[in-house]
Amino acid sequence: MSDGQLNRFIAKRSPSMAALTSAVLQRMRERLPGAVEMVYDKANSLVIGFCPDERASSVINSIAVYTNWINLYFFEGNTLPDPGHLLQGEGRMVRHIRITRATDLDRPAVKAIMAEALRRADPPLDRKGLRRVLIKSVAKGAKVRAR
Repeated sequence: MSDGQLNRFIAKRSPSMAALTSAVLQRMRERLPGAVEMVYDKANSLVIGFCPDERASSVINSIAVYTNWINLYFFEGNTLPDPGHLLQGEGRMVRHIRITRATDLDRPAVKAIMAEALRRADPPLDRKGLRRVLIKSVAKGAKVRAR
């Protein structure tokens, strides 16, 4: 049920953003197998956090889908090694990388930062666990259109 609801949230985006979101989601799932995917359908974005458990505070990475791009978030971004200076933002902890093509996730520097974030996960991700999608919130007044 949750996979279907997530797919409906994605389908609410423009065709190009829906395609990008699906491609990015596929790559995230390959890199974070067994993650609990916490989904927040917000008024201006769709957020999917990839966690080792059902606590949002354990998030390893998240993606936020906006109108024209996706941000890949890192929650220890202020301490992660970033020799390529890819991480954007000035928050005390959170940094992000703007994703405009799914292949942006295949860049060696992005893969290295993601691997370090995964290495630091506490609790560790059970990569052999079953992937689960949890719908945490739906934008007030949002209507999910069926395909």
